[in-house]
Amino acid sequence: MSSLMHKTNTPLPRRLAAAAIALGSCLALAGPTGSAGAAPADPVPTVFFGDSYTANFGIAPFQEGDRTLCFQAKENYPAVATRSLAGKGITLDVQADVSCGGALIHHFWLEQELPLGAKVPPQQEALKYDTQLTVGSMGGNTLGFTRILKQCSDKLRGPEHVLLPGAPVNADEPAAKCAEFFESGDGKKWLDDQFEQVGTELEEVLERIGYFSPDAKRVLVGYPRLVPEDTTKCLTPAPGQTELPFADVPQDALPVLDQVQKRLNEVMKKAAADIEGGADFVDLYASTGGNTACDGADRGIGGLLEDSQLALGDYKLPWYAHPNEKGRDIQAEKAAATVEQILNR
Repeated sequence: MSSLMHKTNTPLPRRLAAAAIALGSCLALAGPTGSAGAAPADPVPTVFFGDSYTANFGIAPFQEGDRTLCFQAKENYPAVATRSLAGKGITLDVQADVSCGGALIHHFWLEQELPLGAKVPPQQEALKYDTQLTVGSMGGNTLGFTRILKQCSDKLRGPEHVLLPGAPVNADEPAAKCAEFFESGDGKKWLDDQFEQVGTELEEVLERIGYFSPDAKRVLVGYPRLVPEDTTKCLTPAPGQTELPFADVPQDALPVLDQVQKRLNEVMKKAAADIEGGADFVDLYASTGGNTACDGADRGIGGLLEDSQLALGDYKLPWYAHPNEKGRDIQAEKAAATVEQILNR
């Protein structure tokens, strides 16, 4: 059966994916693993995938062409990590970086619709049989984190923020009561359902990688921490800013946002641990507690309504709580360290 026929939009049966992994490990040509403790001698065929946190929305300039509306930075963390690894004698042969802002997990196997009628193909189409390494982040959009933010912010519900995907979970509930909304009743049930979907679909992504690229090491990169443990730090604008880091999101909702993100991190980590053949997880949440959106000059996350480096005409796009250049460099450092460890096994 041709690889084109394999790349359907129908989720693969798990036993078929597992069998393909086992078969691939027996039949595939030996990958560039090198000797124990030594960097691989040959370039490592690599595919980067993911959403706006891999694409690094907000950092200019971004890639142009048929993927312009993905807002993928030319200097996103995959590019920075690749350069860092090259300096250590580890060469990645980047077959593709298909990360795209707004991507849901299912856009790994379904095409993604972009603004203005544009579309990009399923991210899995970048996978080759000889791909040896896959790295990326997915989950936040499927969880509906932007919908959660809009549930908690009147400002984000305004028409000027239509570029931020999604609508409030329940627009009839006031933003000021969003903490209560997500901690009980319909809001809590909605969250539980979203987390279940994220876990199931992340396993599907990892299985598909194993199926189409049976010799590939799979690296799932978590999301950096947004909200600090001490939320009083969020009551002061960052240097040079007038808006609070989380704008009009109520202070009592900030711990709720943090718990949502912590739970997402745990779901991602579990998916990587449970998948047949194993995957590695980069735990950014655990290592970025001092670089949240509320850490002033040390922030690795641009404030919710802080101007990013991108503009549409005269309108500066906000960061919408994405990594700034400092945060991008942290992502790159942690991802590169994990890749180096994997390839030196």
